[in-house]
Amino acid sequence: GYFHAVCGPHRIVWTTLCSFFNMADAEENPDEQTFESSESGAALVIPQQASASRKGSYIMIKGRACKIVDMSTSKTGKHGHAKCKFLATDIFDGSKHEKLESSTHNVEVPNVVRKEYQLIDIDSENFMSLMDLDNAETREDIMVPSGPVGDAITAQWEKDNDGIVTILAAIGRELAIDVKNNTN
Repeated sequence: GYFHAVCGPHRIVWTTLCSFFNMADAEENPDEQTFESSESGAALVIPQQASASRKGSYIMIKGRACKIVDMSTSKTGKHGHAKCKFLATDIFDGSKHEKLESSTHNVEVPNVVRKEYQLIDIDSENFMSLMDLDNAETREDIMVPSGPVGDAITAQWEKDNDGIVTILAAIGRELAIDVKNNTN
């Protein structure tokens, strides 16, 4: 029987077949087998059961980090599972996205981090010089965004030559999302 085939003399063949299919599955669906990580070693995305997601939390939809603005769960059908419907906006460009997933399946949740930096300068190409408030290291790799936030950053810089800029980071991308007066 089945038990003897796995545990008996055919175990090597069975094990080889299982590892072959697992490798083939990993090649076809690499996203399901591994988790990318950032330079700090933290995972860029983590799995979470769809039904555990909540309005205001984050979810990956079509490779985009999104904030859930509305979520509904349908009742189970005669033979199926309950479904979760997510309506969300991309945290970087504000575009709207939709996702439908079985409530028992996992969805990817982006690791979203907010960090404040002191604004030191804005160069001629619109890149900001930012100082990390924790370790005083500087960086010059983030541009002033277009739109109201960028206008506010530029106005703050022109007014005080100072300010605290909030940077949102997720899935290897970063964006300035807010500026405020430096109270120090």
